[in-house]
Amino acid sequence: MADVASLPTIPEKSEIETVNGGNQAIKDCVSGTVGGILQVLVGQPFDTVKVRLQTQSRTNPLYSGMLDCVRKTRAREGYAGFYKGTTTPLVGIGACVSIQFVVLEYMKRTMSQGNPNAVLSNAQLCLAGGIAGVANSVVSGPVEHIRTRLQVQTGTGTGYSGPIDAISKIYRSYGIRGIYKGQMMTVLREGVGYSAYFACYEWLVQQTMESQNLTRKQIPTTQVCLYGAMSGYAMWLMMYPLDIIKSKLQTDHLDVSKRQYRSAIDCARQVFATEGVKGFFRGFGPCMLRAAPVNAVTFLGFETAMRILS
Repeated sequence: MADVASLPTIPEKSEIETVNGGNQAIKDCVSGTVGGILQVLVGQPFDTVKVRLQTQSRTNPLYSGMLDCVRKTRAREGYAGFYKGTTTPLVGIGACVSIQFVVLEYMKRTMSQGNPNAVLSNAQLCLAGGIAGVANSVVSGPVEHIRTRLQVQTGTGTGYSGPIDAISKIYRSYGIRGIYKGQMMTVLREGVGYSAYFACYEWLVQQTMESQNLTRKQIPTTQVCLYGAMSGYAMWLMMYPLDIIKSKLQTDHLDVSKRQYRSAIDCARQVFATEGVKGFFRGFGPCMLRAAPVNAVTFLGFETAMRILS
């Protein structure tokens, strides 16, 4: 009779779940990175125009509108001008989107108690998306700050030579608080925006699976792109005014004594007092043009990578 001690040990259920969960998190992370890289490559030119319109002087504006901003940027800086500050988001946004999807998928598995076929409520989808957004803000805050500062530089020979130079100079003079300038506004923006973003996408996917009797992998690529685009519109419609305030805070002077805005509330008050409601929608045009292709390729990249890895 075989020695009982020599027999193979059957793993506990919790151990199996931990391993499977870890493997799934890695797949979520890799797939999110693919989606994030595509997001930056497609969206950076649109984002540069958006930020420049959002942050330009109200009394002496450089650009009369979106097309004027595109024309002047192209004439003065070439096509490279539209990709200023790309290195930071290419690395950072890849990490951000990874975090978003890892947290989102974890929350979905937790809420569905491990049942991949469970249909989550709209409230659950909003909560999962909001938590994913807040988690993402830990990385997206400094990434957005550095990218925004580089995007608004229109001259040569002044300011920062690149993301590493910007990070080094800001940290040396203002510490970690300087790097995380505008962070609370970023947390609020991400929580609100990604709540709508992921809830919209996941609801559309759930409805398609239920009505057409499909698995997630069987949903056509065209529909994945369409749902991604629609989710992008939902996100920006919800959070655009918050994004305006965030951009203004992040491009305000780093020296407290020289700042134009004392806080997010003060920034909102000043914008409304000088420009009214329309002041909260500066640069809305390029943002909406950007929303469809950028978020279509983000979800296309994620879903395609997940199908390959699975």
